[in-house]
Amino acid sequence: MIDLYTWGTPNGRKVSIMLEELGLPYTVKPINIGEDEQFAPAFLEIAPNNKIPAIVDHEAGIQLMESGAILLYLAEKTGRFLPKEGQARYTAIEWLMWQMGGAGPFLGQVHHFVRFNEGKAPYAEERFLKEAARLYGVMERRLADRPYLAGDYSVADIATWPWISRFEWQRIDLGDYPNVKRWYADVAARPAVQKGYHVPSFVNDIPLP
Repeated sequence: MIDLYTWGTPNGRKVSIMLEELGLPYTVKPINIGEDEQFAPAFLEIAPNNKIPAIVDHEAGIQLMESGAILLYLAEKTGRFLPKEGQARYTAIEWLMWQMGGAGPFLGQVHHFVRFNEGKAPYAEERFLKEAARLYGVMERRLADRPYLAGDYSVADIATWPWISRFEWQRIDLGDYPNVKRWYADVAARPAVQKGYHVPSFVNDIPLP
């Protein structure tokens, strides 16, 4: 029913986790970004920005790129993991956008400068490590009095958790953020998360603090 074009990255794992949580049948179409397969003309027709993930829902005649848009589509298609109205709905969207505009891009810069290019740009390393710590602080405060980012488990958690699963890449000690650590472990224990993490293939065990 749904073709998922993906690779083993945080953005890719958002959608495979969501599909597993929903129990929707899907076919995995690996796009090896290490081999530049995201630039193939056939994939460009589905994802004009040449980024994974993307989906084609053959039943509905819908194709989408951008992980946040895909999560919203799947939530609305099934009526799950996104409240239907009111403050609860927009709080879940708010924290989804926090991930899309903040946690994802800035933690991604930590990966680029600190993990893969250490020593080449000390100013960038300092800037993005500092921002990573700030973002974790935002989560720590948010999770102090609620189990999940928007109260109930939602698209916001599904979007954010794969990025936090690279806490070691970000040189973050989750022991310094006990509320985040608790949330991270709770989400990691979900069977759908455990299965979706290993799509399209096993890379490593889920990191645990």
